[in-house]
Amino acid sequence: MTTIVVDAQRIGHPHWPVPEERRTVTVLFADIVGSTALVDRLDPEDVRALQRAYFDTVAGVLHRWQGVVEKYVGDAVMALFGARHSDGFDAYRAVRAGLEIQAALDRRPTVGGTRLRVRVGVATGEVMVDLGSAVDGGHGVASGAVITTAARLQEYAPPGAVALCASTARATAGLITQRQLTPVSVAGRVPPVPVWHAVGPVRPGADRHEGPLIGRRRELATVRDQLSWAIREQNPRWISLVGPTGSGRSRLLHELTRGLTTVDGSPVRWCVATCQPYPDQVLAPVAELLRGLAGVRHGDGPAAVHDRLVAALTPVFPPARVAAAVTALQRLLITPDDSAAALAGAAIFRDVLLRLAAHRPLIVAVDDVDRSAPAVSGFLHALFSAATARGLPLAVVTLHQPQWADSRPGPARRLTIGPLATVQSGRLLRHLLTRAGQPVALVDRLLPLVGGRPGHAVAYVASVVDGADPVALPLPEAVRRAVGAELDQLNGERRAVLMAAGILGGVVSGATVDRALGWAAGRSAPALRGLAAAGLLFPHRAGGHVFATPALRQVAAERLPRALRAVFTRRAADAPRLDAVPPTGFPAAARAAVSGSAARGAKVVRLDAVRSRDGRLDAVLAAPPSDSTVLPGGRVPTPTMAAPPGAPTRGTNRPPGSRRLRAVASAGDVPPTQVSATPTNAGGHWLPDVNRSPAAIRAVPAVPGSAGRGAPTGVGTSPGELRAVPRPPLIRRPDGLAASA
Repeated sequence: MTTIVVDAQRIGHPHWPVPEERRTVTVLFADIVGSTALVDRLDPEDVRALQRAYFDTVAGVLHRWQGVVEKYVGDAVMALFGARHSDGFDAYRAVRAGLEIQAALDRRPTVGGTRLRVRVGVATGEVMVDLGSAVDGGHGVASGAVITTAARLQEYAPPGAVALCASTARATAGLITQRQLTPVSVAGRVPPVPVWHAVGPVRPGADRHEGPLIGRRRELATVRDQLSWAIREQNPRWISLVGPTGSGRSRLLHELTRGLTTVDGSPVRWCVATCQPYPDQVLAPVAELLRGLAGVRHGDGPAAVHDRLVAALTPVFPPARVAAAVTALQRLLITPDDSAAALAGAAIFRDVLLRLAAHRPLIVAVDDVDRSAPAVSGFLHALFSAATARGLPLAVVTLHQPQWADSRPGPARRLTIGPLATVQSGRLLRHLLTRAGQPVALVDRLLPLVGGRPGHAVAYVASVVDGADPVALPLPEAVRRAVGAELDQLNGERRAVLMAAGILGGVVSGATVDRALGWAAGRSAPALRGLAAAGLLFPHRAGGHVFATPALRQVAAERLPRALRAVFTRRAADAPRLDAVPPTGFPAAARAAVSGSAARGAKVVRLDAVRSRDGRLDAVLAAPPSDSTVLPGGRVPTPTMAAPPGAPTRGTNRPPGSRRLRAVASAGDVPPTQVSATPTNAGGHWLPDVNRSPAAIRAVPAVPGSAGRGAPTGVGTSPGELRAVPRPPLIRRPDGLAASA
């Protein structure tokens, strides 16, 4: 039986300042096959018993997979996944629930010799959700065309099957085995709708990591040093690699397993597992560790599993213990649940790891540990404590998202995986585009969108390969799901503040947010500080905050209904903008360069037109002012990735209207570099929505490993010329570790 692990922090949010949201949800629609004929031929008491068995089974499965039953329509059940909270796997949970409903009904005893057959349709799309009513039985919780799509899909599913729409199939690719069918004609839909059938969950496999590692050398060296020290000194060390989805945690672990193979001539043994979303059994990651250690493959027969376990245990156990240990470990592999037999097998496996570490250095790594059950953390804690007591050359590496909290025992170290620098993001995009056969000139279009996250870069390039318009590039579905899950980790007030900030854009002050939300002065300040501490906002030198990634701003803004967008914009219209006033304390030349508020265009210079040996870009910027865009009727456009928001981002945070020199990468060029005469703060954030005098800007090539952030300008230069010198990246060392590339 599948055990669903629920984070208590995700449930029971306080008062929600924004009562309704536009959300992407997954809808499950289940209906009994031939219910009218059944009712006609059965006795009313049998009909009642049949319906009770059906509804109890379906509701029980939906609750365990965190689905919300929105309504019962005759014999049909409609449920929502992601209506109030999304973890990024709403479609996966809905499909798993549909498959389990079919299996559970097949196991139910027949009523009056009648076996129920059910069709299930699952569709994913945007709806308007009433958050206050997103509980079981809340009729009218969601409104949108996706509800009708789910109902139509189940009509085309064979009895006992689960039909998926295209969006659901994409969201569950790699997690659910699917079979595409011939498109079907649905009333009111042209052309025919593509349909997939869900077959079952995909067994976990190792992620493919191709191409060179770009950036992360500092983090890689830091973790290698920590692990080598733990092995050399025989002093166990627990290291947590922490970063949001798409930050490159898994790739960093992959490079560690490839690069750290010996310490002082002693070979290092790695034991690695990845936690799948909602594993079928609570100890499944522990069983994966055992499979990797013993070389057991999925699909191996009992004899092959026995032989591999015997070969792995013979060097560490006396012959008298091998047979009993192999039997217990086989049970753990077959049924890694929380039963006494499985827990006994886990205890034996822990003893095996300790014995192996006594003869050869051992590193145990678990990726996405925040998806696992508490039993996995308990296993790792017990292993680490025993190794520490014995002074063994053993280390534990865990990878998880920032919001996951776990008490790490002993001398634990936490390494935060920050965004890539601008130059590194450009190199990564150029590599991905070249490998995909796409024009390298797209680097300039994609660079402001990826926000320094390698996963976002991969998703955008994949969307271009799949045919997305590079000029009006939509937010990839994978990025939207991941960013939406980050947003849903927040409580009500922080979410409201982030959504209001997404509509306002630019450098957002607490006073402006308070005015937009209709709050008392100062109420949003704690929420803004909390969002900055969580890495979702960056403090700005002029005061206020900017978004960490463009995708976060877009998702936050698009969550708001149109009416609320208009209200927030109207309320904040009279508030002073921080990005229109240059801060004090700058040199006179810099203050003159940032005075004014009219937006200007950017001059684009291709790198292949510049001498690479000289390494300097000289340009005179003299573009005329441009007017801001206003839609008919005075409406303010929603920020989209086709028109990147004005909010600056780390490494690529120049506003779209500011005067700057952009170097566009082409085949064989160095990574894209952007240079501006605008002063920066200590974190490298640029002042948006400002004018700059037509002064020549001279860029000095970045030193190796530089994050590409600008140094203070106007120092040691002649009048009328500003010199931007890249500075080394800002390094934070929480718990003694470097925190950025």
